[in-house]
Amino acid sequence: MKIGSVVPEKLLLRRMTSTNPAFDAPIFETTIQRMVEAKGVGLHSGVPVSIRILPAPAGTGIIFTRTDLDRFEIPASWQYVQRVSYATSLMRQGVLISTTEHLLSVFYSMGIDNAYIEIDNLEVPILDGSGAPFVSLIRQAGSKTLRKRRRYLRIRKPVQVEGAGKCIRIEPADHFALSCHVYFPHPHVGRQSLEMRVTPDAYARDIAPARTFGFEQELQQMRDMGLIRGATLDSAVCFAPDGVRNPDGLRFPDEPCRHKALDLIGDLALIGRPLLGHVIAERAGHAMHVALVAKIMSDASLYDIVEAPQPAAEAETAVPVLAARALA
Repeated sequence: MKIGSVVPEKLLLRRMTSTNPAFDAPIFETTIQRMVEAKGVGLHSGVPVSIRILPAPAGTGIIFTRTDLDRFEIPASWQYVQRVSYATSLMRQGVLISTTEHLLSVFYSMGIDNAYIEIDNLEVPILDGSGAPFVSLIRQAGSKTLRKRRRYLRIRKPVQVEGAGKCIRIEPADHFALSCHVYFPHPHVGRQSLEMRVTPDAYARDIAPARTFGFEQELQQMRDMGLIRGATLDSAVCFAPDGVRNPDGLRFPDEPCRHKALDLIGDLALIGRPLLGHVIAERAGHAMHVALVAKIMSDASLYDIVEAPQPAAEAETAVPVLAARALA
């Protein structure tokens, strides 16, 4: 579905000055240095799938390319969100890419702005159910700084979506932070909370390893719905009434909450710009995440597009150059 209208970015652009002491986020756009690849199966479809991640020029964003369908391209954008039940799926002209949230979460949090993702089937591989394998891929690929200043989406005033006892809200901030709260009536989950400022190191350590999860009593119903055909204990945490079915147990005592934070970041990445704002999610899921994104992007009064400040060294050398030109 295509939600809302798009306001031309040039009408919203603000430039941040290099004297802004609060600005400590990356200044330039990035891509990866070299191609990396992975193989696996789709969590819900169960189909085998291979992906290759390749460098892309500044201003490209993240673009999926279906190599099995004449290299059809689907940008990772909120405008192409199609389904949000148990995973986030994108569709353009009838061509689908499913379960995008883990990979997009890693791109966003590890600071990769531009990449092509070649994929030969309809669903991103689940791998071990977390973002950690994708973090390893990005680290293997390396990061390359491009000569274009980053443009951030800065929240100007609070935005909220709520319903059925759930809520998600974003508030103005000079960095990207999140507060994630979940509740599941299981003795090994219950109420869990996580608050953090998202940086590449913090994300790789505290969020990326958290795996997708489910509850044993719901599995048959999900299979009857055509879901989780590719799920195993190697790619998901299974909570049984008397404990955790995975032989190695949990990676964190609050692994479900951390994984929900991972999903949240992946859905926010569909904005297509790094965020300056504080997100507070109370029992929210994919549908509510995407509803927040659509609400923000459909009302230009809620945000500014701000260009990262000119680096101090460049600003210092620019003045003599301009003076010389004026005298010429």
